[in-house]
Amino acid sequence: MIQHILTQQLQHTYGLFLDLVPLAGELDLNFKGQSKEGAVYTVKLMRKDCQPDLIDFQCAALQHLAKRELTIGLPRVVMSLQGESYVLIEIEGEQRLLWVLTFCPGMLWADVRPHSPDLLYSLGRGLAQLTGGLEGFTHPSMQRKIRWELTEAMQNSHLTSYVQDEWRAIVQAVFGRFEGSVAKAMKRLPHSVIHNDANDYNVLVSLEEATVSAFFDFGDMSYQPTICELAVAMAYAGMGQEKPIQAYQEILRGYSSVRSLSVEEIQVLFDLIKTRLAVSIAISSYRQVSEPENSYHAISQAPAKDLLKQLDELSSGFAECVFREACGHPVLMHEAEIMSYLRRVGPDVHPVMEVDTYDHVLDLSVGSLLLGANSTSVALPNLTRSIDRWMADRKTAFAFGRYAESRRLYASSNFGTAAYPTEERRTQHLGIDIFCKAALPVFAPLDGIVEILTINELPLDYGGLLILRHETDQGHAFFTLYGHLSHDSLNHLEIGQAVKAGEKIATIGENHENGGWPPHVHVQIILDLLDYGKDFPGVCKQSESSIWQRLSPHPALLIPQLNEKESLGAPDPVGVLTERKQRLGFNLSISYAKPLHLVSGFAQFLYDSHAQAYLDVYNNVPHVGHSHPRVVKAIQDQIGLLNTNTRYLHEQILIYAERLTAKLPEGLDVCYFLNSASEANELALRLARTYTGRKDMLVVESAYHGHTSSLIDISPYKHDGPGGRGAPDWVHTVPIPDDYRGKWKRGTPEIGLRYAEEVQNKLEEIARQGRAVAGYIAETYPSVGGQIMPPEGYLQAVYAHVRAHGGLCIADEVQTGFGRLGNSFWGIDSQEVVPDIVIMGKPIANGFPMGALVTTREIAEVFDNGMEFFSTFGGNPVACAAATAVLDVVEQEQLQNNAQELGSQFLTDLREMQTRHDIIGDVRGEGFFLGIELVRNRDTLEAAAQEASYVVNRLRDHHILAGTDGPLHNVIKIRPSMVVEKRDMTQVVEVLDRIFQEISIRGRDR
Repeated sequence: MIQHILTQQLQHTYGLFLDLVPLAGELDLNFKGQSKEGAVYTVKLMRKDCQPDLIDFQCAALQHLAKRELTIGLPRVVMSLQGESYVLIEIEGEQRLLWVLTFCPGMLWADVRPHSPDLLYSLGRGLAQLTGGLEGFTHPSMQRKIRWELTEAMQNSHLTSYVQDEWRAIVQAVFGRFEGSVAKAMKRLPHSVIHNDANDYNVLVSLEEATVSAFFDFGDMSYQPTICELAVAMAYAGMGQEKPIQAYQEILRGYSSVRSLSVEEIQVLFDLIKTRLAVSIAISSYRQVSEPENSYHAISQAPAKDLLKQLDELSSGFAECVFREACGHPVLMHEAEIMSYLRRVGPDVHPVMEVDTYDHVLDLSVGSLLLGANSTSVALPNLTRSIDRWMADRKTAFAFGRYAESRRLYASSNFGTAAYPTEERRTQHLGIDIFCKAALPVFAPLDGIVEILTINELPLDYGGLLILRHETDQGHAFFTLYGHLSHDSLNHLEIGQAVKAGEKIATIGENHENGGWPPHVHVQIILDLLDYGKDFPGVCKQSESSIWQRLSPHPALLIPQLNEKESLGAPDPVGVLTERKQRLGFNLSISYAKPLHLVSGFAQFLYDSHAQAYLDVYNNVPHVGHSHPRVVKAIQDQIGLLNTNTRYLHEQILIYAERLTAKLPEGLDVCYFLNSASEANELALRLARTYTGRKDMLVVESAYHGHTSSLIDISPYKHDGPGGRGAPDWVHTVPIPDDYRGKWKRGTPEIGLRYAEEVQNKLEEIARQGRAVAGYIAETYPSVGGQIMPPEGYLQAVYAHVRAHGGLCIADEVQTGFGRLGNSFWGIDSQEVVPDIVIMGKPIANGFPMGALVTTREIAEVFDNGMEFFSTFGGNPVACAAATAVLDVVEQEQLQNNAQELGSQFLTDLREMQTRHDIIGDVRGEGFFLGIELVRNRDTLEAAAQEASYVVNRLRDHHILAGTDGPLHNVIKIRPSMVVEKRDMTQVVEVLDRIFQEISIRGRDR
């Protein structure tokens, strides 16, 4: 009824003929109205007690902004036929205010995922434009006071009694800090009218441009310190962010690109963000008690509580440093002066230790050969022995650990607790280590005063810790930190005691008193202790390292004899990528939009140069996991004993040949060992041609068999792709047996035989040309073709057709062998066929260069035609030792069973996910050989290649490595190492679900 009356009122009062659709609104009635010409409006019918001055305030502000020519979108006031900004109408006997605005298109910030750095930056730019646009605007109603505004925060402090116990102390502390210092500081800051409610339902996003497009709903405007606009917006924008401090960096960078913030404004910003969250939690907690029937209050609190907890765990001093840097200010007030002083006095400082040489720099990074691949499992006594051995080999009493080096050694909870290994921990070293014998003296490099003196007892902590306070000649304080000192040596010191440069201040502690570390001193410069005190970090997160390295610069400033470059951590991945482009072939591809600089791997994880872990569900080459200790030891032992070619007798190749053929069908018992699957497939062509006396080959669409010239010829994926020249006349292609996208779909009766008929037809066509094939080569389960599962009976019929025409059947088992399918050890077992030749490679030796071809004795005898076969490195003892170890691990660790159980559950989870995301067209596979095909339309099967690329790059952002395949590049392939665990698959499912939710909202509008 109201909607009908409102439609008539709009025609009469505004001359607008609109179709109205209700919009959400807490107290007022809002509608989206569209004219026949396509113009769109927002129609607002206010609650009956709404005061006209509130609407006049909003209309005046929007009209003021309309004159400022801002690039950010804002609704515009539509004037009535009488030239009024709003009108008073009667509906159902009540006087109601009505006003009309132009409609701003876009998607609500709350519905957009992810909030990319670019989007956050654009939010900051938009807020700065909005703030600048309102500067100078005044109105009689601007002094209104509302409960939510930050200057009124303490009006809500009494509500903390309604906050649950676990949160009450945090909320009370926020209110206490606000009342104690923040409220006073706010009075001295610039004031203006602000929007005051740029929450996630009042900000619109253009998905096409990935930018904030508009702000709307100006109903909470008030006259406040201008910085409150940012604080409110950042409080909401931080919700749901994995790393809110980084999100805030981007917002502030965007804001500062338009409008400058003063240091005084920055100093209160972090507290104001927390205050807004505390107010929200307090009010929602009160409403939850007073309105228990309304479950929304409990739900709405959750993101605010989660964010406040994250922010509460951050140092406010560190947050201010981050904010200052993002806004273009020095990280610290006197940073430049202190750094200038250190550079000036550095050459004259007293040595921290009586070192004879500074040439020996240790590598303790994530890629350290000293530590090995699984450096987190290195027991500290073993680390001590390794370093002692390293120093003894170099005949030195001192070794130096590098600054800004990323290490995986920091395994205790002191350095972060992660629910899953890929979550970020503190890994980057902020000092210089001097390793030496215990009890050696440590000296003060400069005059100073004892600031902190303590014993940190936790495992992997400092043990004895000393922090000295120093001053520049201008009176600016800075600090030096010395960790891992002996406890007794600190007894002669006390807080406030003066020490002179060159004075002995302590001695090196033993293992048992320095957190368990090898004897050494950790030396660190600190420009400001902030609010950390004795807990000032000596190790930081890589994502925060740019700030921490400003707070703790390279200690070479105080150890000038140490080469600054050599004592610096790993190189920047950007530099590695630049050099790669200069020195390597230009068509050598690289994965992901943001390339990874990987330096280490262990089990199912890979580690980048910053010691961040990535779950690898892509790289099937390390079949039993990266750097499996048993495979590594087999290689080390054998290469230390003998590595030669097959012209000499050696048992290792025979041991492996016996083990391998025992896994294959009877009759496949003659082995040829090579360096790769490419070399093995080349050899397969030679065997087939020698045995049959023919040249022609039958291949499958989208197949890939290797990178040599002959293999490119039989690989449609290559010769039909970019840069290819098509198939030579001796190569004949048959359709891929794809029961999802192919000619015959899943459910078709005898579908396997129908696809096999295509092979028979091709063979007959070849025969009519007076030709005949030497063989048929195919991946048992086509991988590059899109993780295809051949229909039942397909290969049996194909092999029968090929053999009837005198050809050999070659099974490429590179992708599916060694138990990957779970239910069977080989793909040929699952398909119940016995080929004439089987090819293996890549996973056979866990990545050590090796390939294998196994065939029948009859074919091998024909191939023995006088021409010698020889591969210099093929079947060398080291490769065979590695391959034997792989078989041992698969069997003894029951990895085939792992693939069967986890793969089956993972497939079930993916298919359940498919029911919730239309973009998932098909889920297929067995064991750890799985594919997810993405389509834009399930009826037309339009390939979603761009979306597939988006998914794998977003997985990479979440530290999960996967890839795409298929002729249309729209299949996400998942082929993890066989050692993945249930929690890994759960992690993949959870992250994939979030990413598909991101895709599902793309293109939607408000």
